[in-house]
Amino acid sequence: MVVNNGFENLRERAIALRRAGRSRREIKQLLAIGSNATLNEALRGEPPQPWTLRPNAKDGLRKAARELRQRGLSYQQIASDLGVSKSTVSLWVRDLPRPPRLSYEECRKRHAEAVRRYWAAERPARAQRRDAIRLSAIAQAGVLSKREVLIAGAIAYWCEGSKNKPHRRWDRVAFINSDPALISFFLRFLDAAGIDRDRLIFRVYIHGSADVGAAEKFWLATAGVTPSQFRKTVLKKHNPVTERRNTGADYHGCLRINVQRSADLYGTIEGWAAAAMASVPRP
Repeated sequence: MVVNNGFENLRERAIALRRAGRSRREIKQLLAIGSNATLNEALRGEPPQPWTLRPNAKDGLRKAARELRQRGLSYQQIASDLGVSKSTVSLWVRDLPRPPRLSYEECRKRHAEAVRRYWAAERPARAQRRDAIRLSAIAQAGVLSKREVLIAGAIAYWCEGSKNKPHRRWDRVAFINSDPALISFFLRFLDAAGIDRDRLIFRVYIHGSADVGAAEKFWLATAGVTPSQFRKTVLKKHNPVTERRNTGADYHGCLRINVQRSADLYGTIEGWAAAAMASVPRP
């Protein structure tokens, strides 16, 4: 058999340079090798030096996937937790034994934990979206003119105020609500309608189990009038069977506003509300 002594000599020198820590490019230059094919043949069977091996970017994920699989998580759960595909998880962990079937209690526990993690991330995102929509609407509405306040106040009264019934004429303005912001707006509406504050009578309606004194101080500060305009608080009977949610320090009951000598005002509000609702096109 004919042996190519020239190539064998080249191969020995290439291997020696490789073991000395030279790179492939340096070996090609030092030995004047013209092609990668010749270099590959010269270095055939010679393992690469450790310093030439680059770490796999996903080695940490692979290790984490195997640990999660050993803890009993499914492929889908591992893929979701690590942000990789289910097929990649399968390649990483398919040599591991299948985890034992989970008990019903463990399934419920893991489901509850997954739901908790989901809402822990979703609630702030939804709250941010709601705030953005709310701020956009505030900017869109801008500052209300006097006419807009009168129209909005009339509609608010027609939703929450006392109204005439077919069997009983009332013709008095009486407005009751538990929302301090809506109460403040209704007072603004009365100012725009030319109603003096001294014509207003206030009364608090609240459950007897609440802090009545604190509620009275709260509504007095909200209304911004003298204590003499407040009548005796009406205590609502508390039914212990009913599971009430409006409890605690934030519960202030409702405030009723009565406007004295308000027959004309009632008719005006009725007209404004009718005009606003009549402007809506019928389907």
